[in-house]
Amino acid sequence: MLRRTKIVATLGPASSSQAVLENMIRAGVDLVRMNFSHGSAADHMKRADTVRAAAKAVGRTVGILADLQGPKIRVRKFENDKIILNKGDSFILDASMDGLGNQQRVGLDYKELPNDVEVGTVLLLNDGMLEFHVTGVKGTEVHVVVVRGGVLSNNKGINRQGGGLTAPALTDKDKEDIKTAALINADYLAVSFPRTGDDMRMARELMIAAGGKSLLMAKIERAEAIPVLADIIEASDAIMVARGDLSVEVGDAAVPGLQKKMIKMARAKNRLVITATQMMESMITNPIPTRAEVSDVANAVLDGTDAVMLSAETAVGDYPIETIEAMARICLSAEKELETHALVVKPGAEKFTRVDQSIAMSALYAATHLKVKAIVAVTQSGSTALWMSRTNAGVPIFAMTPAATTLSKVTLFGGVHPIAFTISSKDHSQTLRDAEDELVRLKLIKEGDLIVMTIGEAVGQTGHTNTMKIVKVGEHRK
Repeated sequence: MLRRTKIVATLGPASSSQAVLENMIRAGVDLVRMNFSHGSAADHMKRADTVRAAAKAVGRTVGILADLQGPKIRVRKFENDKIILNKGDSFILDASMDGLGNQQRVGLDYKELPNDVEVGTVLLLNDGMLEFHVTGVKGTEVHVVVVRGGVLSNNKGINRQGGGLTAPALTDKDKEDIKTAALINADYLAVSFPRTGDDMRMARELMIAAGGKSLLMAKIERAEAIPVLADIIEASDAIMVARGDLSVEVGDAAVPGLQKKMIKMARAKNRLVITATQMMESMITNPIPTRAEVSDVANAVLDGTDAVMLSAETAVGDYPIETIEAMARICLSAEKELETHALVVKPGAEKFTRVDQSIAMSALYAATHLKVKAIVAVTQSGSTALWMSRTNAGVPIFAMTPAATTLSKVTLFGGVHPIAFTISSKDHSQTLRDAEDELVRLKLIKEGDLIVMTIGEAVGQTGHTNTMKIVKVGEHRK
């Protein structure tokens, strides 16, 4: 059974060698995430080369997601690396402090914090583990009282409950990193902490200026992003349900509902969506997941996410391969419970403005009513396959393309499987026969199967899909 839900794995010390990467890809990784919070441009270039070498060795296509660091809203370092704060303690977050922190105060990477808070503001540190209430602002000093204490160590993040920090989504470092992402031909670029669609539009302009062709992904992790979610989705090619910071800002109980809402909105807008954060967290140190983690991953699949993502589990965990295998197993099992939707044309439904989109929807309509074995899109840009992937037809979609960039972008499309395919004829009928033969050779379809195929008469050109054909496999050889 071909897995519909894609698996994204974060790279790190535990997954840096080609040998480990090859095993991760065999286990089921479709896309790797390169965290630009760590490493130099040279490191990222080397790692991208290693990923592509590993994918080639295994014989699979693997995409690359470059994840920008975003604004550093966090404390600086301590004299002894950490302190312990108890409930009722007074403490100072000092934007002008250059030295190491101590039991009384600590410096800030984010110098604008004193301007973004007032008496009564609730600050949450270290993913919400610690809670501070602001008692006063004196120049560059934010005075707080500890409401929920614990260990505060170097470089821990700061969130304002309910949102309201004014840090820009794109820092100077991010702007330089966009150039690196373009240089390594990253398939996707994730923008951290966008507050509006304009943040995404700026990132797109910078990517284009750098000569890159990455698709833009908005990480939804700020409270301010929720009211303008439609605009952010509109300005992006994909979104990430980044449940860590989002949970801290809006409250953990709100996140499951928001997850469902975001996935539904993204799919309705023909955008891709990744569900992320702590999906298999216990497997950083354990060889099997908890039952709660199994349910979490399965529910994301049932919500309709295109992909589920692993972070520390594969970056620094003890069991990266086992984690990927477990996630793949859970996805496959959950997908058996997914509802398939026979496409129907409803009064007042969206009017198609492009021929290729109309063909994609026609293929879905035919596939869901005829119960075909597969949908085959011979495509240059992947757009036809993307539109098809927004509705679960219950059958695999094979995106067959000669374009390497399209192959690796398709790795994130839910239910779509990239197939490298050389177009050797300008006759689209011959090309369809060649595509059918290639899928038979790969044992993805067999003689007698009914399949739906799409192609453009202007073979090999982007945006020209205008033909749909229903084929009984093997008929052309009789």
